[in-house]
Amino acid sequence: MDKNIIIRTLTESEYNVLDDFLYEAIFIPEGCEAPPKDIINLPELQVYVEDFGSRSSDVAIAAEFKGEIVGAVWCRIMNDYGHVDDDTPSLAISVIKEHRRHGNGKAMLREMLFELKRKGFRQVSLAVQKENYAVDMYIKAGFVTIDETDEEYIMLRKL
Repeated sequence: MDKNIIIRTLTESEYNVLDDFLYEAIFIPEGCEAPPKDIINLPELQVYVEDFGSRSSDVAIAAEFKGEIVGAVWCRIMNDYGHVDDDTPSLAISVIKEHRRHGNGKAMLREMLFELKRKGFRQVSLAVQKENYAVDMYIKAGFVTIDETDEEYIMLRKL
């Protein structure tokens, strides 16, 4: 993990940063052009952030470096790409480029799993592109593939 990183709960007044981290969470394969930022306004992506904090299943954790939020992991029960059932929150996670591959995502994920278990959830799910290097992090964190498409794994972890 980066030196001086603080893993903490994202406060309600900071939920607006989830739009930026939703965009950062979009996996862009090597050699491909990034989509325009307004792609996050698509309904299938807005389910991750719209009215965040209004549902009892909404939970968000941040990685802070020198006063700046450099990573976020958030969960909610929603009908997204990784939806399993109406009792299982789906997870989204992203770290800004300069702070990736330093263990920050792993540290946030570990804290989120603890928090979800504390809140009484039995499992958590996610969808991840097969080419995404984060697949290894999820496997090491105990996620297992329960379904897949040509491009994505749907993964689940018991808590």
